[in-house]
Amino acid sequence: MRARARQAAGIGLLALWAGCAVGPNYKRPGLDVPQGFRGEIVPSTNSLADLPWWAIFKDVQLQNLIGTALTNNYDLKIAVTRVEQARQLATQARAAYFPQVNYLGLAGKGKNVAAGGAPAPNGTSGGLVAVDANASWEIDLWGRVRRLSESARAQFFASQQAQRDTRISIIAEVAQNYFQLLALDRQLQIAKDDTNSLGGSLKIFDERLKGGVASKLETATAQALLDSAAATIPDLERQIAIQENVLSVLLGQQPGAILRGDMALQELLPPDVPAGLPSSLLERRPDIREAEEQLRSANAQVGVAVADFFPQLELTGLLGRVGAGLSAFASGGATAWSAAASLTGPLFHGGELKARYRQAKAVRDQYALQYQAAVLNALQEVSSALISRTRFAEARTQQAHAVESYQEALRISFQRYRSGNASYYEVLQEQQLLFPAENSLVQTQLNQFLSVIQLYRALGGGWSQ
Repeated sequence: MRARARQAAGIGLLALWAGCAVGPNYKRPGLDVPQGFRGEIVPSTNSLADLPWWAIFKDVQLQNLIGTALTNNYDLKIAVTRVEQARQLATQARAAYFPQVNYLGLAGKGKNVAAGGAPAPNGTSGGLVAVDANASWEIDLWGRVRRLSESARAQFFASQQAQRDTRISIIAEVAQNYFQLLALDRQLQIAKDDTNSLGGSLKIFDERLKGGVASKLETATAQALLDSAAATIPDLERQIAIQENVLSVLLGQQPGAILRGDMALQELLPPDVPAGLPSSLLERRPDIREAEEQLRSANAQVGVAVADFFPQLELTGLLGRVGAGLSAFASGGATAWSAAASLTGPLFHGGELKARYRQAKAVRDQYALQYQAAVLNALQEVSSALISRTRFAEARTQQAHAVESYQEALRISFQRYRSGNASYYEVLQEQQLLFPAENSLVQTQLNQFLSVIQLYRALGGGWSQ
């Protein structure tokens, strides 16, 4: 009983000793995070990023496309496999906490060779039968195994954040490409309207030419403008087909047509965008969390490098049966066992251990800088998206007024031309001003939606979901 008590006390002491890990414990680097985002009108504790993506993108067809992409997209599937790889690597590292048990079976016979392969007298023969189980266990005196497990676990968490970042990127890319597709649809419709309007003008000029009240110059100019407008239609149709192919690949499908929703781009209104608090980015944005987990892993590797300076204690044991033949193997005297403890440590490695330690510290410093850079980049992306959204909203209002004015000017010019109070140049001038203005309005509307998507992505949108 006393012997068992001493053994238990020894094991408990080793376990307590193993709980101490050398090397620095992780501490998040200090950051100078502002109280609010530049470009945000009224700072708020609420954030657009707290909403799920289906509450942001309310077009039903767009929601269906995003759902399909999150199921079939190959980049996301690849990210899932990387998470599984990191999970299994972390499991492998954790296995070092436990004893490693192996087995061995051996049977053989030879002439002029003794057991173990040693020479024997000429003419003699011998055999060997052995079965044993052996175990080895590294006692984690200095926390080397613990730091290795900590590093692998941080890599696993980093892979999870990388998967989340891929997911958010896919949501944003599908939405961006869908709105670009709607914008191209609108530009195609404008080009067709432009062609029809110029065709109407050409018809009027032809009638007046036949009546002798117009010159050939009017019809020739109108024909040239009509042909130029008609030439933009095939190119827009080409761009639409390419955009559909890009979106199909994001959906994990073969290139093909993409269904649109019932609402056109000009009928959709972007949502309100409270940005929230800058400090929340540290917990929400997956790329920042991934950078921090990489830093945590590198910090643990510093502890591993420190532990390499200290001796390693390993316990080994063997239990089995061995004999020169089956009869000897079956006898009670064939049992074999052994137990040993080994202590190994470095004496001279030519500066290798110091170099490894300094390298680990340099890697940790690198990831610390990358983490701080990721935070700074996130602040810049959010601020730029906020400013862009505000300015595009202002530009959209002004551009919409300009389009309305050009439409009214074109209507009046037609009336003046038909009444003989204006020349054909006045009509053509207003047509040439109207249609580029309509295209500019479409681009401004698209930019406004894209800025909201960029903000949602910059804020780490949908992370809580």
